[in-house]
Amino acid sequence: MNPFEAPPPENPTLSLLLDTIRARRPQADLTMVKLAYEFAHDAHEGQVRKSGVPYIIHPLCTAITLAEMNMDPTVIIAGLLHDVPEDTEITIEDVEKNFGKDVAHLVAGVTKLGKIKYRGIERYIENLRKMFVAMAEDIRVVIIKFADRLHNLHTLDHLAPKKQYRIALETLEIYAPIANRLGMGDMKGQLEDMSFKYVFPKEYAWTRGLVEERYEKKEAYINEICGVLEKELTATGIKFRSVHGRLKRLYSLYLKLLKHDKNIEKINDLVALRVIVDDISDCYATLGIIHKLWRPLPGRIKDYIAQPKPNGYQSLHTSVFCEQGQIVEFQIRDHQQHLNAEYGIAAHWAYDETDSSDSSRQIKWVRELAAVGDAMSRLKDLENLKIDIFQNRIFVFTPKGDVIDLPENATPVDFAFAVHTQIGNQCAGSRVNDRIVSLDQPLKSGDVIEIIVDKSKKGPSADWIKFVKTNHAKSCIKQFSKRSITDWLKMALPNRGN
Repeated sequence: MNPFEAPPPENPTLSLLLDTIRARRPQADLTMVKLAYEFAHDAHEGQVRKSGVPYIIHPLCTAITLAEMNMDPTVIIAGLLHDVPEDTEITIEDVEKNFGKDVAHLVAGVTKLGKIKYRGIERYIENLRKMFVAMAEDIRVVIIKFADRLHNLHTLDHLAPKKQYRIALETLEIYAPIANRLGMGDMKGQLEDMSFKYVFPKEYAWTRGLVEERYEKKEAYINEICGVLEKELTATGIKFRSVHGRLKRLYSLYLKLLKHDKNIEKINDLVALRVIVDDISDCYATLGIIHKLWRPLPGRIKDYIAQPKPNGYQSLHTSVFCEQGQIVEFQIRDHQQHLNAEYGIAAHWAYDETDSSDSSRQIKWVRELAAVGDAMSRLKDLENLKIDIFQNRIFVFTPKGDVIDLPENATPVDFAFAVHTQIGNQCAGSRVNDRIVSLDQPLKSGDVIEIIVDKSKKGPSADWIKFVKTNHAKSCIKQFSKRSITDWLKMALPNRGN
């Protein structure tokens, strides 16, 4: 295990890029990749970064990141060329002439996203709207942008402090949450950790210090547990690809510490143990073996395979009392689930044989992005935007087992309006897991919610606006309140037309 992110290669070369592609795609034709590198190299000739290195290093590192994600050569070529139209005299038309419409389309998309900056709330929201619409059209554009942003974060030290802060904050508030919604766990973690030290430098140093104090001791203990489990899995005939420790990301750890009075002793997954097996049946068999070896903590078994998270994440989680009474969290998944957890939506191009447009249609949230973009044009409140788009999501269920995706701390009223506006309007009460609860109670992932409907009700209570979380629920309540006032005025005032 390595406790902190390794920097990109100090001297990246075309050979390193080609070797990275070959390691994942042995049959790939690399001719156009080589030509794209030469094209970008010539276009950026004489340009240097703030760090003093030749400019070509940046698109090359971007392309290497995409290759490590197993993206196809078209996306990698676009990564090599992504800054050419913006920073040189070469146009998108030149790119299309030399590398085709698909590459030009991707480069043009990345160029547009490069113009997103914090320049006041209204322009900020408008730029985000354009970004979501672009993502709905072709999610590969934002994958390239993530790789581009990742390398830019590695070189932030060479920029002025104000610009460091702006770029890092932009990453924490926009890019990392979008990566999370797209299921790209590895990218989300890297973006967050690299931004953390620029946005919250004191908190970063404190959190890193806590980890460094405990890391070596915890690593030795986890390696011991790995050995015990590997021996048992081998004895029972379960084939496993890997059993390894995973250090919790620094920013994720910091957020969790805030919920536990900053007491690291209350954090049980500082180092979690991850088991990768061949198929789903082996996942459940491995869970049984772990529970045979060590006693599980009540209420800490989570089956995200049967009930995936809204971003598609699948895994089994369990926390057990291991040797010396220490609590250890295990994550168990098969190889494909692991690829999906690390790369999210990117895995649909990297590992599927389907066309990228077909893969896009298979991801529900991507299908919703264009509609989200339209809704954003009516939003003026940035905090509401963050709740609906960026906040952590929970998944809850209707009594029939349908999954409803809501923001964290959403209430039964939010759920009711998410199911249907009429159910929200006539909501009179709620049962959560077969228990009557108040309408303002925060919901948790896995809850089963039944809305008690009063068909005689004409509309929602105006007081609900105080606790609902989603913009949809707020909008429905406000619209009904306005309509009610209008109707009352019509009845109270004389009809002057007669």
